[in-house]
Amino acid sequence: MTKNSGPAATRRGFLKAGLAAGGALAGAGAAQAGSGDPAITEIQPWNQENGDPVDAYPYGMPIEYEKNVKRRTVYWLTADPVSSINFTPLHELDGIITPNGLCFERHHSGAAHIDPASHRLMINGLVDKPLVFTMEDLKRFPRENHVYFLECAANSGMEWRGAQLNGCQFTHGMIHNVMYTGVPLRLLLEEAGVRTNGKWILAEGADAAGMTRSIPIEKALDDCLVAFKMNGEALRKEQGYPVRLVVPGWEGNMWVKWLRRIEVGDKPWHHREETSKYTDLMADGRARRFTWVMDAKSVITNPSPQAPLTHGKGPTIITGMAWSGRGTIKRVDVTLDGGKNWHQARISGPSLDKSMHRFYFEFDWDGRPLLLQSRAIDSTGYVQPTKDELRKFRGVNSIYHNNGIQTWYVNEKGEAENVEVS
Repeated sequence: MTKNSGPAATRRGFLKAGLAAGGALAGAGAAQAGSGDPAITEIQPWNQENGDPVDAYPYGMPIEYEKNVKRRTVYWLTADPVSSINFTPLHELDGIITPNGLCFERHHSGAAHIDPASHRLMINGLVDKPLVFTMEDLKRFPRENHVYFLECAANSGMEWRGAQLNGCQFTHGMIHNVMYTGVPLRLLLEEAGVRTNGKWILAEGADAAGMTRSIPIEKALDDCLVAFKMNGEALRKEQGYPVRLVVPGWEGNMWVKWLRRIEVGDKPWHHREETSKYTDLMADGRARRFTWVMDAKSVITNPSPQAPLTHGKGPTIITGMAWSGRGTIKRVDVTLDGGKNWHQARISGPSLDKSMHRFYFEFDWDGRPLLLQSRAIDSTGYVQPTKDELRKFRGVNSIYHNNGIQTWYVNEKGEAENVEVS
């Protein structure tokens, strides 16, 4: 066998010959055949040596080339990282499911470390039979699987008074979308026997903050879950391990983590943060009360300030996410010129109730500046408003429930910036 013979040499020669002859077809964004790119004409190191064995990483982790895909925080937002928040990197994701390790965190006393063997869930109050469940007890009830988004009420809250944070991870990243596995809360309440005067529940967490939230009994008996798994595996500690409450379509502060107690009562409880969390202060001093539902909202994730256009002119894909706490997303429109002309985007993937939806819009970019926006319309007919429309009705006193249309300015170089248009 000669020095240049063998499978590797034969393959290399075939590729070089094929490219030189123009034998490859160039698709959208592809290099022209015959370019002699060594990345395809030369054998790479990973073509010639074995990779990692199957037992190298007992719990699989992303490859090192994706190390930039991570949650991030804004350190000046809160006084203490134990009671703080980080943000999902929406611009790095595709599809509708958020990986468990990228789901944003919000804590009031840090992420609790709880031994599931010692954890208990109690149901008491206005019930016929107060009950205490172990984790094993809970797993003996019929369970269900549902994909839901969880959004903090303060998501986009910094943008009420104008463009502030330069990246969709920071403007919209207080959200994630996963499949929850758990027991319908109604089954546990039925087991305890809710009395006729039971109109509310109080959900309490086992963390050091003693986080509690009041929820109407109608919602508790409708679609709430007592969940112990997400995306098929156990909850992460920062997501409430070993068990949390899921309140589909409603603001995230009601999804109590590390759930330890549910008390049934005849009225909502008054406690710290209850007043501020359940009202939105308006310009005239009045407050919108019980603003639980997360209205229809969307954001373009690519291109965006953290994900500029790098390919130059030509075929370009715009993508983003849309969601509604009132149902599904019926349609998403995209504009390239700040709202002068709207184009219907393509929704791809499952359209599930109270879940995020992935949309795409393909076009040929001519290199001129863009003013990108997306507008969601949900299954009730609700149309996502502009920020100015929201401010006209609600003012800028609140930081909660900002579902206004987001604008990205993209310059000739493909760089994106958070701006506003009137």
